[in-house]
Amino acid sequence: MECVFGLVGDGFAIVAADTSAVHSILVHKSNEDKIMVLDSHKLVAASGEPGDRVQFTEYIQKNVALYQFRNGIPLTTPAAANFTRGELATALRKNPYFVNILMAGYDKEIDKGAFGYGSYFSLSIMDRHYHSGMSLEEAIGLVDKCIMEIRSRLVVAPPNFVIKIVDKDGAREYAWRESLKDVSVTSA
Repeated sequence: MECVFGLVGDGFAIVAADTSAVHSILVHKSNEDKIMVLDSHKLVAASGEPGDRVQFTEYIQKNVALYQFRNGIPLTTPAAANFTRGELATALRKNPYFVNILMAGYDKEIDKGAFGYGSYFSLSIMDRHYHSGMSLEEAIGLVDKCIMEIRSRLVVAPPNFVIKIVDKDGAREYAWRESLKDVSVTSA
């Protein structure tokens, strides 16, 4: 029951993802960060099989860094998205990755997006309340509305979410929205 969504505001992009690591009916942990910083001005949020998700996003991150190292300039967000799409298409014919990717960068032109079971609820909230040129406070309010809607309507809702922002100052973690913290188990 993974949830990833994002939107664009006035001079920034914001991405939120649940933090649950689950397998079948078991919750392994509730503080898994599924949003990776690709470079100083790009974020990639992913959901899917944990091994594929981690391996593929690290592979993309390292290749984006390699491009910058070899050429002395970073990839633009559309170029990084094109590279990612090409790698997923190539893998589809060999050994497919079971991942969904949402990329955000300071130069990205898509307004909003979502995937996972939470997208049924978050997209409808964003369709109703999103407008171009949103301030950071308005965008955070909209993200919080999406999180509350997912928590209240999804049967097996993820309890925790991480929110990250990318703007002219770079990519950074904004906040965690937690309703459940990991509990340490002590042995008897």
